[in-house]
Parts: sequence; C-alpha cells; structure tokens
Amino acid sequence: MRTLCSSTLIGEFFIIGFAGLVAMKEPDLSTSTVWTVCGIAMFFSVLLCGLVTRPGGVTLGWALQIALVASGFFVPMMFFMGVLFGALWWASVHYGREIDAAKARFAAQAAGSPDTADAA
Repeated sequence: MRTLCSSTLIGEFFIIGFAGLVAMKEPDLSTSTVWTVCGIAMFFSVLLCGLVTRPGGVTLGWALQIALVASGFFVPMMFFMGVLFGALWWASVHYGREIDAAKARFAAQAAGSPDTADAA
C-alpha cells in the first residue's frame, strides 16, 4: 500500500505546485498567500508519504484529497483534478491493501511449506 499511496501523493505534490502557478494569475490572491498555502500543502503531501502506513495516515490522506477538491473554488480546474486524485487515492488504498494481504498470504504459505525446488 505504501508504494501506491506514495506515488499518488508525489503526483499531488506536482499538481499542487502547478495549481499554485495558475493561482498566481488570479488578481484577488497575493503571491505570498498562494505560495504559503501551496507550500504547506506540498509539504503535507510529501510528509504523508512516510505516514501513510501509520495509524491515521490514510485519514490524513483523505483530508488532503478534500482540500484538493476544495481548492477548485480558487482554481476551477482543481475540481476535476481533485476528484481524479481522490479516485486515485481510493484505488491506491484499496488495491494496496489487497496487495499487502496477498503478500502476507504468500509469505505465510512459503514459510509453512517445504522448499519446492527440491521436489522438481
């Protein structure tokens, strides 16, 4: 799960940075405000790469997804990107857990059975 979720979060890091560039063109937003908010969100996405397997890590990831969708009020394209990355986050968590369970079953099966290379 860690690899899939981290890949999604790193993708979000870049999307947040590009959204910051677009938001700078908005006349109602100051450059310092845009980069403060984007910088915090980018730092949070990288930090979550290390926290995703800890208790509450996935929940914090969902909070980032909600914030990404909400950023669409300032950069309208982020509604679409937020939903897209929300779907990617769901898939990363869902299939990542399935992969982790399959790895655990395989490891338990390999530890419980004799070496099959000698049988061949």
